[in-house]
This record gives sequence, C-alpha cells and structure tokens, in this order.
Amino acid sequence: MPRELQKEEIIDLLNRCWMTHDGMWFYHCLKNFGIAKVNELNKAAIKSLAPMEIDRIKKALGIEKQIENSQEFKDFFIAVSHLFIPAFMNITISFPNENILHWEFESGNCFAYKGIKRIGAIDEYECGVIYRLACWFDSLGIKYNVTPQVQRCLMLDNGVCQGDFDFDFR
Repeated sequence: MPRELQKEEIIDLLNRCWMTHDGMWFYHCLKNFGIAKVNELNKAAIKSLAPMEIDRIKKALGIEKQIENSQEFKDFFIAVSHLFIPAFMNITISFPNENILHWEFESGNCFAYKGIKRIGAIDEYECGVIYRLACWFDSLGIKYNVTPQVQRCLMLDNGVCQGDFDFDFR
C-alpha cells in the first residue's frame, strides 16, 4: 500500500510535474519553431494564464476584494508562495521595505536557468519566471516598477538573478 503524502510533499510533487511539463513544452517548441518563436509563445501563454491563476488563487484563499495595501499584498504573496514557489526553485523572496518585494535566486542555481542551459537555448532565452510574477501583479491590478528590467536571463548576463518589485498602492 502506498504511503500517504504530506501537504508539502504534494505541493512539491505537483510543482515538479508542472515545471517538467513546462520545460518539455518549451523544449519541443524550441525544436519545432526556434528560440524567437518559443520565447514569444512562452510569454503569451504566461500572460494569458496569469489572470486565471490569480482568480483561482483568490477564490481558493477566500479573497473577494482588491488588494489595497502592502500588508494585504504581503499576506497574499506569502500564502501563494507556499503553494507555487517550492524549495527546489532555489529562490528567496523577502520584503525589505513596505512596498518592496525582493527576489534572489541562489547563484547559478535558478531552476529555469539550469533547464534552459541544459537544452542549449540559454543565450537567447527570455526569462519567463520574473515575467510570470509581473503578469500576476498586472492581474491583481497593482502598479509597480521592476529593477532591473528583465528581458534576457539575468543569471547568464550577471551571474546572479536578483531584483526588486517596487509597488505603488495609491
């Protein structure tokens, strides 16, 4: 008889399976269409998925109103991160100031960087990870600035991937 999985194990398993599906989708699109088209398709998929994800997440968490301030956002994001950002992704999220979300991947250890590098497309890969966060924030109707601007893989360009979303809740 199989053993019963703990909540954290279920979250990890589902996220690993989803990320593997995502990676295989990216790989097969890359082989069929080339990197420029797969970057375009990846971002289109992320952008169209984000509003559905946010609606489902808000419903699951019982959030019916607009997030209006940094504390509501922080509470929301911490709850979401437990579901969507498991340890294997090697990212640390913090809130160093009231309206700042800081992200930082372990040096050389971003799951997307490693996967895209493995399939030989890292030189032209446009980061989908930070783009997904930005699309979530857009779907929440929260204004923000992101520093640095992320297009290509920051890990490739700088050896590190870290930055800040500065939110404007006015």
